[in-house]
Amino acid sequence: MSAGAGEMPSLAEDAARAGAALVVVVGGDGTVHEAVNGLMRVPGQQRPELALVPRGTGDDFARALGIPTDEHRAIAIAAAGQSRLIDVGRVTYAAPNASDATAFFVSMAGTGMSGAVARRLNTTTKALGGRASSLIATLAVFRRWKNVAMAVDIDVERIEGLMEDVLVGNTEFHNGGMRLCPGASPDDGVFDVLLIKDVSKLDLARTLPKLYRGTHLPHPKAELRRGRTVSITAERPLPIELDGEQPGTTPVRFEVVPGALRVRVPR
Repeated sequence: MSAGAGEMPSLAEDAARAGAALVVVVGGDGTVHEAVNGLMRVPGQQRPELALVPRGTGDDFARALGIPTDEHRAIAIAAAGQSRLIDVGRVTYAAPNASDATAFFVSMAGTGMSGAVARRLNTTTKALGGRASSLIATLAVFRRWKNVAMAVDIDVERIEGLMEDVLVGNTEFHNGGMRLCPGASPDDGVFDVLLIKDVSKLDLARTLPKLYRGTHLPHPKAELRRGRTVSITAERPLPIELDGEQPGTTPVRFEVVPGALRVRVPR
């Protein structure tokens, strides 16, 4: 059992190296994120299957894989569900001390306002639950946010301009149920990349309810692309987020690691 944030990677890695065939994570997206980063430290042939009993505020990864929040049903899936091979995202970014750092994510990552929202959410209370807490954090950051000039390379194509956010989706969901990358699949070998360009505050406020339904596209100031690698630079260091965690800033590079993890899902 983890005694606090930061311990889960070592626990998951130790279990894998000890020969565990299955690692069961009880917690939310942050706990899953830590466990995955521990499992990715070991070679693929030693990497155990991951099962999840959702107990977090957002539970977006569980939502994407159809794992119920009901504890008894989730435990039954952990015990006798089927195995699904999914992709993992490898990320290289600037750590707080300006050194290069590497981490992994399984659900969604972002650069821009999403990173600032994650930073605020992780330093304030989540007592209201995932959707309400994420919405409050989003609105608080949104009031002061100024769009930033970014250069985004998706495979061999470059997109430049003022942007509010770039979301890199391995799955559809983020921030307690926002369906930001509708149709994104964690086992297709590519990211779904949502570019939110120089959208006005009024337009973003009008679009916000549609994000939960996944009906925000098409939009004149947003587009959805697909690619195996995504690199982002900006005119100033921007916060990034990985599965709701906020480890550092741009410049950042995202790369798909196809079929890197087996996860137990409903039959």
